[in-house]
Amino acid sequence: MSNAEMIWELVDGHREDFIGLADRIWGMPEIAYTEYRSVEEHRKMLEQYGFNITEDVGGIPTAIMGEAGEGGPVIAVLGEYDALPGLSQVANIAEPKEVEPGGHGHGCGHNLLGSAALLAAAGLKDWLEKTGTPGRVRYYGCPAEEGGAAKGFMVRAGAFDDVDAAVTWHPAGVTRVGLANSLANTRIDFSFHGRSSHASSAPHLGRSALDAVELMNIGVNYMREHMPSDARIHYAMLDGGGVAPNVVQGFAKVRHAVRARDLAGMQELVERVKKVAEGAALMTETKMTWKIVSAVSNMLANTPLEQTMFENMQRLGAVPFDADDRKYASEIQATLTDQDIANEYRKAGVEEKEDTPLCDFIVPLECKGVSMPGSTDVSDVSWVVPTIEARVATQAIGTPGHSWQMTAQGMAPAAHKGMIYAAKVMAGTAVDLIRDEGLMAAAKADHAARTARTPYRCPIPDDVQPPIQPRPE
Repeated sequence: MSNAEMIWELVDGHREDFIGLADRIWGMPEIAYTEYRSVEEHRKMLEQYGFNITEDVGGIPTAIMGEAGEGGPVIAVLGEYDALPGLSQVANIAEPKEVEPGGHGHGCGHNLLGSAALLAAAGLKDWLEKTGTPGRVRYYGCPAEEGGAAKGFMVRAGAFDDVDAAVTWHPAGVTRVGLANSLANTRIDFSFHGRSSHASSAPHLGRSALDAVELMNIGVNYMREHMPSDARIHYAMLDGGGVAPNVVQGFAKVRHAVRARDLAGMQELVERVKKVAEGAALMTETKMTWKIVSAVSNMLANTPLEQTMFENMQRLGAVPFDADDRKYASEIQATLTDQDIANEYRKAGVEEKEDTPLCDFIVPLECKGVSMPGSTDVSDVSWVVPTIEARVATQAIGTPGHSWQMTAQGMAPAAHKGMIYAAKVMAGTAVDLIRDEGLMAAAKADHAARTARTPYRCPIPDDVQPPIQPRPE
């Protein structure tokens, strides 16, 4: 039996435990820094499988680490388990129906992400023991990827200082090696302090903070014509100054997310956004303050790791979906637009296939598709250690991320199959890294070359701490 076949068999031997874990996490839709029940489920599984456990990683109560093995290289397997607000959805149906009105939901598949990563780590632990190979596998349970930048805080705290390489994955519509093209991202809160007054009898005495927020947003919208085409700026109103229109609002607050191709480009845009905010304050005679909430870097590629992961996918073949999986995926696709489906293929850089509700292929490594205008805190890990990410089909082609359709498919048999496949890909890639000193050296050399001109600098200011949330009673 080859090492690849051995690790796949070891992973398969634990599949039911981790399908159960994924489904339990799906039923615990906890958002950034509140994942206390989810991390406890991961802690129990680490304990069950005999890992040495470190809690409160990076000073974050919902971050955890489990390690096994001795000597040799250290391979990190990155998992996540946070959910998104407002995406409560009944599972395994093809129509929108909330479990809990206004509740949270796993609209990005992180219930699957963390479970597959821990499954890969468990398989690697078994392989190290059975083969007597020197090496250590380390599972990182990472909270708050959705806007919370937890891995950035963990990197800053030194949690990855002795790691040799890192592997991870993300649920997707197609199966491929992840493209290292995510955007650097900063989230900044802009607060405007004005003066309240009676909006009818004394409007001239008021200085509206809400006017300042609206003028800022208009100014930022006018910036869009004059910034790089792959940059993004989004905003959300955090405090509009109350619900009384007959009061001049004395305080208002808006959050802006600024994204760009790299950290330097992002910082340039941030400074321009600040100037717009200053102008809005000047026009309304209000006072403006700003505070960075979180920030992540852009993703670094690693050519040797990309090739190794792709070879593991080729050995495995496509995710083994069946007729029932395709039937449900077709029902989901019926709720999507033709543009949703076409966009999935466009992002992958492959021609659209008819009558293919689920991905039955592996996207060739040379297909680069279009840039992903999203962001992830995995990027900060990629700056300090060679890192590779798989994208594995777990849902109908065209399913938008952060949608009810995504949440609905999070416990489907197709999602479970993709999850097990992802664990095998990650475990196989890690085995190659542990066994092949030349591959590890090549991955490190590639990483060193990419960071030589621009060494890593954490984009989160030193005085910004993770927004720890209290443990529920």
